[in-house]
Amino acid sequence: MTTQPTTVLIVPGLRDHVADHWQTLLANRLPNVRTVPPLEFDKLSCAARVEAIEKELAQINGPVILVAHSAGVLMVAHWAAKYHRPIQGALLAAPPDLEAQWPDNYPSPDTLKQHGWSPVPRTPLPFPSIVAASTNDYLASIEASVALAQDWGSQLINLGHVGHLNPASGFGDWALADQLIRELDSQSLS
Repeated sequence: MTTQPTTVLIVPGLRDHVADHWQTLLANRLPNVRTVPPLEFDKLSCAARVEAIEKELAQINGPVILVAHSAGVLMVAHWAAKYHRPIQGALLAAPPDLEAQWPDNYPSPDTLKQHGWSPVPRTPLPFPSIVAASTNDYLASIEASVALAQDWGSQLINLGHVGHLNPASGFGDWALADQLIRELDSQSLS
């Protein structure tokens, strides 16, 4: 019996694909990877983003590891609350806090609420997950990230001072992502 390789599904945040973002660099080097494509319309619609995840997952056979960043993490939480496909695991990096005051170049939490992002599902995720959080993320305090990890039943990794783990914070390639994906891939589906 041949086992199908695990597919990594990249779930970008609201800015979608950024050339020098760690998710884009990861997608360029992994052998079995897909990325949720950018939305053409309704870019702030949480429901449309959740449906985009489901549509991409429907095209994948075999085990899947979700790799989400920022608002992509919230998309995964909303997807998991609606759909029940077995997932090998999820790496959830830099989840934003919809209760925080964000910089002006981001949609406001109120705007996101109007587009269906809140309340964020806070029930345990039905698959293994790792929340990787920063102590100086301008979109979420470490305390907010810890609370999400606890509610979701996720392992928490405190990354220290890495900002929002994006190019604006000085991050391109993020080698730890590869290690965390391997950790999730070594777990068996239940």
